[in-house]
Amino acid sequence: MSNLMLVISLVALAIVLILSVVALYYLLKLRELRRRQQSQLEQLEEQGRAQRERVNNSIQVIAAAVVTDEISLTEASIRVSVLLDSLGVEDSVREEFSAFYQLRDATAHIPILDAWKKLPTKQKLALDKEREQHEGKYSEFVLDAAQRIKGRRF
Repeated sequence: MSNLMLVISLVALAIVLILSVVALYYLLKLRELRRRQQSQLEQLEEQGRAQRERVNNSIQVIAAAVVTDEISLTEASIRVSVLLDSLGVEDSVREEFSAFYQLRDATAHIPILDAWKKLPTKQKLALDKEREQHEGKYSEFVLDAAQRIKGRRF
């Protein structure tokens, strides 16, 4: 009976040893997987920071172009509002720079790009006149917002 107990003990010990090796193998695999996930997360965060910086730089370039009259107020408003939205800014920021959103909304019905090119000249002239009226109405407001947004990071 003693030999049988010895054999059973050795088999049990072998099973425990094998299961311990398997558990250790999976533990090491899990650790490596978590390390890779952490590395990927850090890369994504860095890419996100870099993208935010590019968008912030674009906002600064547009704001400077508005102040120096290198871009129309309507185009600047469309671009800045889209960029701010892409950054997911808080409502307080949207309100602070609402001039961009208001002019964008006032001119949203005016076609752009290919749709603009397809319009008859008479309609283009009428829409240009309307756009200029909206820009005149919002010009001080947009120029002030462009000045205030300069140097800001979101």
